[in-house]
Amino acid sequence: MLPLRVSVSLATLLAVAGLLFVPVIARAHDYKLGTLEISHPWTRATPPSAQAGGGFLTVTNKGTTPDRLVAARSGASDKVEIHEMKMDGNVMRMRELEKGLEIPAGATVMLKPGGFHIMFMGLKAPFAKDAKVPVTLVFEKAGSLDVELAVEALGTAAPKH
Repeated sequence: MLPLRVSVSLATLLAVAGLLFVPVIARAHDYKLGTLEISHPWTRATPPSAQAGGGFLTVTNKGTTPDRLVAARSGASDKVEIHEMKMDGNVMRMRELEKGLEIPAGATVMLKPGGFHIMFMGLKAPFAKDAKVPVTLVFEKAGSLDVELAVEALGTAAPKH
């Protein structure tokens, strides 16, 4: 009888331990830098001949002072810029945000397709589905943070998570 009780207790312990690690795995793609939280960093796979790609993520400023995403760097491309896409009359225009992107205190800013995004230019290799693209985000006050963008399928509108 004792061995059965031990194996049941061990099975229960393993099940509970497994549940404790689920939140860690589910949030493994989130990052924190001071009062800034960066979540769901992702990009799309690119065709073999593509010279550019976009990066997307969400930045939440839990602090009481604004910050600014002023730059991004990556070994995956020759150049990385912070961009905005917006309608100008009937034409969609994309431009670099020369002063970076403000992250107001207490606010969440989404970098997403069709809006603010990280622009990778002069790709050194295509972004392959299920790979990771390293990028360093540079904030005016908080400093620099290395993140990895999860590469989703070509044409993905939003990440799976």
